Amino acid sequence: MVISVPRLVIAAPSSGSGKTTVATGLMAAFASRGLAVSPHKVGPDYIDPGYHALATGRVGRNLDAYLCGTELIAPLFAHGAHGCDLAVVEGVMGLYDGAAGEGELASTAQVAKLLRAPVVLVVDASSQSRSVAALVHGFASWDPEVRVAGVILNKVGSSRHEEMLREALDASGVPVLGCLRRAAQVDTPARHLGLVPVAERRSDAVDAVGAMAEQVRRGCDLDALYALARGAGELSGAAWDAAEVVASSPPPPLPVPTLGAAPPDPRHRPERPRPQTPDGLKDRGTGLRAAPRIAVAGGAAFTFSYAEHAELLTAAGAEVVTFDPLRDEQLPDGTGGLVIGGGFPEVYAPELSANEPLRKAVAELAFAGAPVAAECAGLLYLSRELDGQPMCGVLDVSARMSERLTLGYRDAVAVSDSALAVAGTRMRGHEFHRTVVEPGAGAAPAWGVRAPERRVEGFVQQGVHASYLHAHWAARPGVARRFVERCRTS
Repeated sequence: MVISVPRLVIAAPSSGSGKTTVATGLMAAFASRGLAVSPHKVGPDYIDPGYHALATGRVGRNLDAYLCGTELIAPLFAHGAHGCDLAVVEGVMGLYDGAAGEGELASTAQVAKLLRAPVVLVVDASSQSRSVAALVHGFASWDPEVRVAGVILNKVGSSRHEEMLREALDASGVPVLGCLRRAAQVDTPARHLGLVPVAERRSDAVDAVGAMAEQVRRGCDLDALYALARGAGELSGAAWDAAEVVASSPPPPLPVPTLGAAPPDPRHRPERPRPQTPDGLKDRGTGLRAAPRIAVAGGAAFTFSYAEHAELLTAAGAEVVTFDPLRDEQLPDGTGGLVIGGGFPEVYAPELSANEPLRKAVAELAFAGAPVAAECAGLLYLSRELDGQPMCGVLDVSARMSERLTLGYRDAVAVSDSALAVAGTRMRGHEFHRTVVEPGAGAAPAWGVRAPERRVEGFVQQGVHASYLHAHWAARPGVARRFVERCRTS
């Protein structure tokens, strides 16, 4: 299979240069021309893809060579970009910045090389003139395999400033493809973990994306950028396919004895209703098993998820439905398992706490042994309390905000058998939070982490797997298959 989707990588010398503004503006501007634009983000970031999705009307997808491995970058790209006229890939940090101590691994430069895509460098020109040529020359010549094919100048102060910048770059051999003036209206609010997600400010986010598109239309040569994208090299190989990778993953081992601490109240073990069999399937006498219904947390408090997770669960035979812990007082009918990903429960702790009926429903399901996969925000939601506000009480831990930012890639190994993984399973993940839980690990920890220090973290308790670690299941599709099987048999 030959992958020939026109594509661009939008990079920068450093964070804060305006990559998100330019990349999102380009996506929206090209989409407004009637092109089907595929949005992508280098790295583990969950928030930028939300703005990308708003700009294009398509799911924003991540390309992370650390979490998924270099061999999956092109297949995952091809999966997301199938049938599109153009793909725009927003980089992460500076062009050559990657996983700490791992060389180029997970850098924008590495992903650009894996995709054989031209790079457009977004330069914050607000405090320089002729020096911009030296900066661009350095980035363009650092790695001959990285094709820095154009520059977009951002935060330009005046027409005279623009003239000086263009004059300096004339001799660099790297063409100027855009020049954007300072524009406060395209700024997006941020807080302790970055930009405020789209789900929390949808109306304002729509306006911001529209302003980004207008600024890009006024300041960039869209025809030249599209011509550049069409010159990307062809890729060979098959697109990633959830059904294929699930089918080829090892079958889940037989159920193991329950591990981990007992729930806070051992007398509270309500019988869990069995999920109803969907129409057209019978679980007796036909050889077909009912598709378990897996509820995935969403809404403003739980916005962090990779699109491939739901695709893998569906491919493994589950019916995936969403619920909003801020608004829904009950879980979806017939729920047989829960996935509670990342987000900002600390921002919505009073509202989450006030929804007592749902908190009780989640606790009853977990105490009855249903599989529950909780990452970061999900861990906080399952705790006894968060900043003094009562949560679900599934885990006997206390969670609170902290001034310290915990951030970085992690190499981990499963310590305890769980609904997600057999003990000994290796997984790469990412931590990104300003909260702490006490204690940090249960009697049966979820993971052993090797760096930055050796430690165990997280909780395996009955069917619950709760941890701070964000993982990308495309790297281990057997995780989804095992989780769905446990939902069927629990």
